[in-house]
Amino acid sequence: MKHAYRKYIENFDVNLLQCMVLGKGHNGIVYLLPDGKVIKVCFTEKSCRSEYYILNKVNGNMYFPRVYGICGNYMIRDYVGGKSLKDYIKEYGFNRDIALKVILLFEEFDKLKFTKRDIRCKDIFVQPDATLKVIDPKKCYSKDRDFPRHLSKGFEKLGVLDYFMEVVKEEKPKLYRKWFSKVKEYIREISEEDD
Repeated sequence: MKHAYRKYIENFDVNLLQCMVLGKGHNGIVYLLPDGKVIKVCFTEKSCRSEYYILNKVNGNMYFPRVYGICGNYMIRDYVGGKSLKDYIKEYGFNRDIALKVILLFEEFDKLKFTKRDIRCKDIFVQPDATLKVIDPKKCYSKDRDFPRHLSKGFEKLGVLDYFMEVVKEEKPKLYRKWFSKVKEYIREISEEDD
C-alpha cells in the first residue's frame, strides 16, 4: 500500500486545474484527486516536510489521514470529509458526546507524545459517523504547549468553552485542574486585547 502512490510522487501527471479545490490555508492548497485521495500543495517545502513528518509518524492512527508520499512541496494523503468542528458546532450545536470525543482526542495526543497539545477547531473534522479527524497538524513534536490554547479560543468564540470545561471537570478532574487556570488566563488576555 505504501508504494501504491509512487506514480504520483515520482511522476506526477495529474492536471490540478481539473481537480476540485477542497481548501486553501496558510500553508497550502488541497485538491481532490480523481481516485479520491488528496494532494496538498504547500507554499514551501519546509512546511510540507514538517506536516508530512507528523502525519507519517502517526500514520495509521484513527485520528489522522494516512499519508502515501511526499515530493518537494506536495504530499498525497487520504481525503478527510465531514465538517470542521467549528462549522459542525454552528450548525448542530455542541453536546456532551462531542465534548467527550475532543477529550479523547487530547488523550491520544498524550499517547502520541505530542509536545504541543493544542489544535484549532477548524482543523478537527467531524466525520459522518461522528468520529473526529485532524487535518493540518503543526509543530506537534517541536512546540511545547500543555493546554489547548487555540481550541479554547475557538470554543470561546463559539460560546461553548464553559460547557466544554464543565465536561472536562466531570470526566477528567486531573486534566481540568491542569488546564483550568491556563485556559482562564489565556481567555482573559485575549478579551483584554479585543477591548
